[in-house]
Amino acid sequence: MPAYNSIFNEDPNTPRLVGNFPLLPLRTKTRGPAYALAPSSLPPNESPDPDDESYDILDEVLALFRANTFFRNFEIQGPADRLLVYGIWFVSDCLSKIKPGADARAAQKDVMNLALDNNFAIPGDPGWPLNQASHTSATVLNA
Repeated sequence: MPAYNSIFNEDPNTPRLVGNFPLLPLRTKTRGPAYALAPSSLPPNESPDPDDESYDILDEVLALFRANTFFRNFEIQGPADRLLVYGIWFVSDCLSKIKPGADARAAQKDVMNLALDNNFAIPGDPGWPLNQASHTSATVLNA
């Protein structure tokens, strides 16, 4: 059984690419380079369905995180898959930084420190964890 690929690969509007990663719309109130989606009527702790117009790549990363971590290989079928793999890797990295037995406040602090860390690799750097996956569209990534 193959891994779950991003539904954003099927989008007829080709997104802008930065470093071979797509700039996909986000459901946010913060201004930035990504396009903003319409806000969802759901509570903040719930994610919309994939068919909903406010479903974004972050919802997809969180929805597919558990299922895709069980697969050893992942075939990149489009730019959105690269972003999905990076998002899943980042969530996994965040979970690994949280110390066992940490309360919610300490866990939030650990994740925030990781997110604000200025010493990180970018695509093309030797330390970039997804160098193989960020350059070819048919690459199989070993997790």
